[in-house]
Amino acid sequence: MKNAEQKKAAKQFISDWTNRGDEKQETQSFWIALLQQIFGVEDATKMISFEVPVKLSHTSFIDAYIPSTHVLIEQKSMDINLKKGYKQSDGSMLTPYQQARRYAGYLPHDQNPRWIVVCNFQEFHIHDMNRPNDDPEIIKLADLEKEYHRLQFLVDTGKEHIKQEMEISLQAGEIVGRIYDALLKEYKDPDSLETLRSLNMLCVRLVFCLYAEDAGIFGRKGMFHDYLKSFALKDVRKALIDLFRVLDTRPEDRDPYMEDELAAFPYVNGGLFADENIEIPRLNAQIIDLILDKASENFDWAEISPTIFGAVFESTLNPETRRSGGMHYTSIENIHKVIDPLFLDDLTAELEEIKAITVLKTRQKKLKDFQKKLSTITIFDPACGSGNFLTESYLSLRRLENEALREQGIQIMLGEYFEPIQMSISHFYGIEINDFAVSVAKTALWIAEAQMFQETMDIVHMEQDFLPLETNAYITEGNALRIDWETVVPKEKLTYIIGNPPFVGASMMTAEQKEDAVSVFGKGKLVNSIDYVGAWYHKAAALIQGTNTKVAFVSTNSITQGEQVAPLWNKLLNQYQVHIDFAYRTFKWNSEAQNKAAVHCVIIGFSSMTSTKPKFLYYNETT
Repeated sequence: MKNAEQKKAAKQFISDWTNRGDEKQETQSFWIALLQQIFGVEDATKMISFEVPVKLSHTSFIDAYIPSTHVLIEQKSMDINLKKGYKQSDGSMLTPYQQARRYAGYLPHDQNPRWIVVCNFQEFHIHDMNRPNDDPEIIKLADLEKEYHRLQFLVDTGKEHIKQEMEISLQAGEIVGRIYDALLKEYKDPDSLETLRSLNMLCVRLVFCLYAEDAGIFGRKGMFHDYLKSFALKDVRKALIDLFRVLDTRPEDRDPYMEDELAAFPYVNGGLFADENIEIPRLNAQIIDLILDKASENFDWAEISPTIFGAVFESTLNPETRRSGGMHYTSIENIHKVIDPLFLDDLTAELEEIKAITVLKTRQKKLKDFQKKLSTITIFDPACGSGNFLTESYLSLRRLENEALREQGIQIMLGEYFEPIQMSISHFYGIEINDFAVSVAKTALWIAEAQMFQETMDIVHMEQDFLPLETNAYITEGNALRIDWETVVPKEKLTYIIGNPPFVGASMMTAEQKEDAVSVFGKGKLVNSIDYVGAWYHKAAALIQGTNTKVAFVSTNSITQGEQVAPLWNKLLNQYQVHIDFAYRTFKWNSEAQNKAAVHCVIIGFSSMTSTKPKFLYYNETT
């Protein structure tokens, strides 16, 4: 469900349940309505169980339990004080939360609740069982219209959230594809490289404007839409050119006599709207209708996943993938197979340990130190494509930072200077040979930064403008095998190297790719037996010598089979003395492509420094 739909449903839910609620008669209808109406669960009766038996000294019943998200619910009538103790059948005095904790202690281990919710129809008291002794978060029914998102944990299994993001991002890609096709027909020379370069950049700019107006970072929702709609059809092209110029001009450098509607747009910075002499064709009625109606009025761009959409966007507008009818990009699930064991699992565990510290002063210091640690992480993808590995890594780390901020309980005093965000996309580097993919990767990172910026502002109760962009996404256009990687990012800054380099067998390489491999390995038998991806392994192993940098690449399983094993791995293990830290045995590649190729892959994580940490081998999601 879209945010607007959820807010409307929450408003109706408040009206339906204000000043009513009987535990015996209305518990089931209350929770089924909440899940179905506000969170879009199709059949809540299949998701939530009621009157779940639990064996104490006698059989008692848990009011409600959601197995998929491990939520235990203790429901009381509307006149019950949730903080007061009440006499139980065994004579003990327990608050509703203490009663729920007792039930939880008698459940099987795999059913232990992650959350306990105590509710009296008018208030929800939410207990995070990672911090079972903390005061609960309290949400009042009356505030549900603006705070419904705080109950997202009821339904968020992770996979469902990703599935929803996938669907939204694919819809966005379909919209962009239609705009692309309509625009292409208006160019004088539709087959020229200059036309395609201009069209791709035009689509990037349109997407950013559509996202910026929906996310509120232009100032108000619908701002881009209303600006274009105010012009007659024959004037829209010039209006768009004027807007792009203004978005790239600092306020102090603008024409002081320009129209107020145009002057209201902020300075974007970052080079996205820099004058590159891109060709913009005439915009006919169909194109304007697609932009204003289909793309702006009837789609919420703030809901897209920048990780998925960046890849969908590139695939949608890449003539090669459009001709083949496939969208070939890495799923979020597979990205996490790389980044979780490489760094995310350890950082998540570290944050959980900090959150468990009972001494407030110590916990606060550790949380600040954790934030500082996150801010020093630098990640490099030397075959970044549309940037999905970088974007998902950034989002994952910023979510940890936001969790650390939430744990600090920061309250901003009026007039006090405070900079809550320590992490920056300027610590994320990439190399990509396709010029359009470079633009997409930068845009995806900027959208990710905007989404996490807003989440942080909500946590710390601040209001700041996201624009102008003050950070840069360092995505370098070029051939990764011909570029000295240290010209992109010095190795002493690097923390992790990640990615999904091209899959091309040794016998299938083009003459140009063979020359790329020669530039890495030199001439001879070695270069004739190693797959193209082996050159990335070689360059990474050479770069990380004498550093603590860790690497993890996805590659076809041929990298560990056949005649190339001896020459490649002898070089890596003996000459460069790398250590394999973790690996995934062969698994079928899930690229989310429309026409999925049967590609079997491995993931190998390695470093140059010895470590006492355990080594992990993953197979069928187990270790």
